[in-house]
Amino acid sequence: LGDLDLVLVMSVNPGFGGQSFIERSVEKVAELRWMCEQLGVAPLIQVDGGINVETAALVAGAGANCLVAGNAVFGASDPKAAISAIRDSAAAAYATRLDSC
Repeated sequence: LGDLDLVLVMSVNPGFGGQSFIERSVEKVAELRWMCEQLGVAPLIQVDGGINVETAALVAGAGANCLVAGNAVFGASDPKAAISAIRDSAAAAYATRLDSC
């Protein structure tokens, strides 16, 4: 982990868009964040797959700080508003996580 700038956690099975978020991904992010903290390293933790307003809060609350959203943005009637909502949800959850540390 000390040699990495970014760690990608896939929260769907790679291959095509529109899949359901794999709930176990939240635990993986939390475990990865804990390992990084124990080692005193801070790579970006990126999550890709099934990211929307609800799942963004879950993974950001677990310690992810970089999210990839596809269908939640490009399938929205207002992509700009969708991005803002995802960002706001993730930012609030991440800030709550930091306050509890």
